[in-house]
Formats: sequence, C-alpha cells, structure tokens
Amino acid sequence: MRIPKSYQLSVGTREGLSYRFFGFREQDVSSLTNFIQKSTGITPEEKQLSISGHNWGGIAINGNVLCFNVGSKEAFEVSLADVSQSQMQGKTDVVLEFHVDDTTGANEKDSLMDLSFHVPTSNTQFVGDEHRTSAQMLWQAISVQIDGGGSSETAVATFDGIAILTPRGRYSVELHQSFLRLQGQANDFKIQYSSILRLFVLPKSHNPHTFVVITLDPPIRKGQTLYPHIVIQGLIHEVFSMVLRGLSGAKMTRPSTFRSCQDGYAVKSSLKAEDGLLYPLEKGFFFLPKPPTLIPHEEIEYVEFERHGAGGASISSHYFDLLIKLKNDQEHLFRNIQRNEYHNLFNFISGKHIKILNLGDGQGRAGGVTAVLQSTDDDSVDPHLERIKNQAGNEESDEEDEDFVADKDDSGSPTDDSDEDGSDASLSGGEKEKSSKKEASSSKPPVKKKQKSVPDEGSQKKKPKKKKDPNAPKRAIAPFMYFSKAERANIKSSNPELATTEIAKKLGERWQKMSAEERQPYIEQSQVDKQRYAEESAAYRGATTQQGSGDGSE
Repeated sequence: MRIPKSYQLSVGTREGLSYRFFGFREQDVSSLTNFIQKSTGITPEEKQLSISGHNWGGIAINGNVLCFNVGSKEAFEVSLADVSQSQMQGKTDVVLEFHVDDTTGANEKDSLMDLSFHVPTSNTQFVGDEHRTSAQMLWQAISVQIDGGGSSETAVATFDGIAILTPRGRYSVELHQSFLRLQGQANDFKIQYSSILRLFVLPKSHNPHTFVVITLDPPIRKGQTLYPHIVIQGLIHEVFSMVLRGLSGAKMTRPSTFRSCQDGYAVKSSLKAEDGLLYPLEKGFFFLPKPPTLIPHEEIEYVEFERHGAGGASISSHYFDLLIKLKNDQEHLFRNIQRNEYHNLFNFISGKHIKILNLGDGQGRAGGVTAVLQSTDDDSVDPHLERIKNQAGNEESDEEDEDFVADKDDSGSPTDDSDEDGSDASLSGGEKEKSSKKEASSSKPPVKKKQKSVPDEGSQKKKPKKKKDPNAPKRAIAPFMYFSKAERANIKSSNPELATTEIAKKLGERWQKMSAEERQPYIEQSQVDKQRYAEESAAYRGATTQQGSGDGSE
C-alpha cells in the first residue's frame, strides 16, 4: 500500500497476528513482490489508501485486525489486541475503547482512546434478526476476537447474575487463566490480572452481604468515566474472592481491628451527598459503595472532627463530621457520623499516629468541638450550631411569616426601636431586617404581653391573627427558601418514604454543600424579592400613616 512519503508492507500470520513495515521506496516494490512470490508462493495483494475523508463504509475483520474500507480502498485499520473493551451504546452504535499505555502515553501528544461505529438496521453486511440488531451482530464478532483472539479457552469459573455496584449493573463474571471478564447486556470488560493491585473483602454490619472490591491500575473506562475500583456485592464472596486471589496472585485486605459501637467493621456516614459506610483499615480508610474512595494513611496530612450543623439542635447534637486533609491539599468530608462513634474513631486514629487537628492548646473552635464531642451530655450547648444560627440570621423564616402583619395601633415608624415597642409584632419588615440578630433571637413573650393591652392571656394569641391586613405586602423570601421550593419535589419523588423532617434535613445538607456559585441564582432571586418588599413596604407604611392621621386613631 502506498502511504504518505513511502510504501507499507503488511504481513498476516496464521495465528491472527499482523505486522506492518514502513519506509519502502517505489523501486523496492517490484523486487520485494518477486521475492515474496518465490519464497512463500503467495502473491502480495495491492491495496489503495482512501484519502477522500469519507466516514462511512464497510468493516472487514481479518484475524485480530479490523479494517474500515471506503469502497474498495482502505481508510484505516486497528489492532483488536489493543482494544480493552467493547460495548453497545443504544441499539445502533458499537464503541471500542483502547488500552492506555502508561509508559508511552506521556511521550505522545495524542492517543486513540475510543472508536464508535454507527450500524443502521438496514446494514446488509451484518444482518440482524428479531432478537439482535445489526450493531449487536458486529459487536459480537468483535467481542470474539477481543476475548483471546477467538481462542477456545474456557473459563476456570463462571459466576452468573452478579450484582456489581460500580460500574452499576448485573454481569456474568468469568475467571480465566490470565484475565477477568465482566459481560453484561451492553458492556464487556476484559481485565488482565496484572492490572489488579489489591482485593478487599469487607463485610457489612449485621448484614449477610459483603463488599468485594477489586482495585485496578490502570482503571477500566466506561464512556468518559474511569473506574479504579470494581465494587461487587453478593453472598458468594468467600468462593469468588479465594478463586480470584489464587488466579491473580493479588493481595487481599480484610477488616481491621476497628469496631463500631454496634460491634461492626465500619461507621455509617455520607460523602458527596451519598450515604455509605466508612471502613477504618490498618493502612487506610475506604468509603463504600459510591463513590468508592480509598485513602491510604501515608497520604493523610491530618484529620479534624467537626460538629454537624445541618438541621435542628437535636440533629446537630447527635451527629458529627470527619474531615480528612491529604498532603496534596485534597479534602474528604465524611458527614452524619453518629456521635457515639466518636471515641472509637478517635482511639483508632490516635493509635495510627495520624495528626488530629482538634488536639492542641484547646483554643478556638477546634477545642470547643472536641470538648462537646467528648461530653456525654446530649443537652449541652453546641457552640458550632450557635454560630451557624447567627450566620443564618434573617434567612430563617416560617410559612406563617410570609404574610405581613401590622397592628392598627402601630404607626410603622422606621425609627421606633425602643424597648417598649421592640416586639416582633410591632416591627415592620424593614425594621426587622435592620434589627440586630441578638434582638431577633432574644424576643420574649413577656415583652409582647406588655405591648398588647388585653385583659386575659387566652386572647393574646388570637389577637394578632384578627389584625392581619390582607393588603399588606408579603415578606421577602430567603435564598434557602427558593432553593427548598425548587428541590423539595425532587427529593420527595425520589424518596417517597421520607418524612417532612427528614426532607428538611436533606435540604439543609445540600444547601451547606453548595458553593457560592451554585447558590448565586437563589441569592439573586432573593435580592429581587427584597427590593420588591422594600418598595411595597414603603408605600404601605405611607398609606397606613395617612389613614391613621385621618381618623385620629392611635
């Protein structure tokens, strides 16, 4: 074949291998052809290279070489030995993903990562039937060559219908002499045993299921997502893990000496809004099942215990967070760990000689957090929660406060902030925004009783409801409330079993994890609403003042 600047000679063997030689001159072609004919009795076939740029044509599979032809000319060819996996994408697309060579990848500017073929149902080369499309026929033809070059090697052991959590799906797992194969309905992974770094067998607490984790380097790839850990969950973990260990020779890690308060091997927590289990191991931490996160002890800079501030006081007093800071400045925050697990985790981490940032001179927030976590008094004051409440300030609101409430005997003066008239009922919306957080949090019922001259206590609660003005402007809504309105329905639909309090807790957790950029749309909505409220409040106070001076009422 003539290629740019030279000629190419391709030689195929009976074993299905292909060799290509480059750099021949034009005058070498005739002499080389004669030599091959005399020595092997085979007449070389001459091919032409397609340079039209067309991306539609036919596929020819010769041994482990796939050729894409445009008409009678060859556009390109790839070696199926370099394909790591093939998978269906929809019903008409076949995707090939290639091995990544770490030794040469750094020296090359570009590397072929994947290749996708669109096979229409009208294809005449790979004819489908009522059960399989044309694309599935091509996928199976390619898979046969990828799986040992079409050899008749049988699997040592096969496990059907295994639930794999990452990458998610049900697969048939085949253990061969030199490789592991995961075959699903639309995905096919072939993993060399040399890629397996370690096996983890981690039982769940008071649960018959056990996690079997296969850690890989290089990781497998599905689309643009890399999977360095294959997380398998099943009841045959002992048989599977022992057979895989014997074939691959990989080391196996089991639970450490750590025990939770319920005598389990892990503690419940959440990472990136995903609930799971955090396993403290002898040489690292492992969070499962999603996202599977392995943190070796040697990569940890320090850990820090933090109070959990989402939700109400009862939630905060019974949960805490664990922050793990790595030497590369990356952080992992494990949330919602039960408070009674603190001593077990603290003793385990201290025994591994990992730096705990909370320990020291006991000054500042860290010292206060440690003191509260070590305390057994559930009713103790939570300084971290108090700080969050103060930061929240005017963002807290309830549904009854959405309607503006104004008494007829309230002049609505924005400068009237005396102690006698300092109750929430006598302050307008603008005044409440300007009032200090301390005043907003320290308003007491006795002050309201002095403000309202009523004969009995029973009528005190009902009187403000009778004086609601339907023409009054509604108060501005905080950014968190806009976020809650947008996300509450999604959480309810995906978790119909959750109670209202649990939904509120999840909303609070998500709001705290959001960055300033993610909160910005809700903040902008709140700012627009605040401007609206300020304008309507000014007009309403002016109208109320004129009405009060006109009828002479106090």
